[in-house]
Amino acid sequence: MKLLLLSVGLTLVCAHHEEKHDVVTSNFDMSKISGEWHTILLASDVKEDIEELGSMRMFVESIQALDNSSLLLKYHKKSNGECAELTFVSEETEEEGIYSVFYEGYNEFHIVEADYNDYVIFYFLNYHNEKITQGMELYGRNPDVNPQIKKRFEELCKYHGIPEENVQDLTNADPCSQD
Repeated sequence: MKLLLLSVGLTLVCAHHEEKHDVVTSNFDMSKISGEWHTILLASDVKEDIEELGSMRMFVESIQALDNSSLLLKYHKKSNGECAELTFVSEETEEEGIYSVFYEGYNEFHIVEADYNDYVIFYFLNYHNEKITQGMELYGRNPDVNPQIKKRFEELCKYHGIPEENVQDLTNADPCSQD
């Protein structure tokens, strides 16, 4: 019986370790971030910014690592009743792994964690009109991700002081809907 319990315990430990095997939390290889992505969840401590017509409610199309350590980011957003494509080049700051871009003020962002083949979680700070807004974004390689990843995202939001009710699920949202 003890051997059976030990076997089950070791199996669970190994399965849990294998499940987390591809998750990266530091020293990101930005070339592996390159490619097509889908916006899954958005969160902000200012909920209005990520709601319908909010300034930060954007739908990622792709991320491309450039040779000079910059990132090319392509998004879609409903703007003035029309679908607009937004393209940004973000520069790496003096702090490795932290990028900056100007949009609705000055923004700094970094990757919190990623599984290059499945998802990436970004944390950002927006500085606009002497106000600082924080937010998080969950992107997936596919239009949706495993519920455990969404739960992990919500835990990270809570850690950063973003309330659960400020998490927007965009898996079924049309980036340019006329709602």
